[in-house]
Amino acid sequence: MKQRKIPLRKCTGCQEMKNKKDLIRVVRDDNGAFSLDFSGKKSGRGAYVCPNSECIEKAAKNKGFERSFKSSVPKGIYDDLKRELDNYGK
Repeated sequence: MKQRKIPLRKCTGCQEMKNKKDLIRVVRDDNGAFSLDFSGKKSGRGAYVCPNSECIEKAAKNKGFERSFKSSVPKGIYDDLKRELDNYGK
């Protein structure tokens, strides 16, 4: 039986290639609003991050989301992402 290819994505925080299902997608829609996409199906430009606050902090420090989205990301977005991530774990 032929084995399926597992899609890999790079975390914007730790820069490691991981299974797409193990990462959380951050989406910027056409209006410029950012949100977390746990299903991986929202429309818009996406970037991936590991589901822990350390990787979000690293992404903020090394401007990983700015590089992925090719635009500036407000600092409040990182706090919102951490808050949503904490609520997701509960």
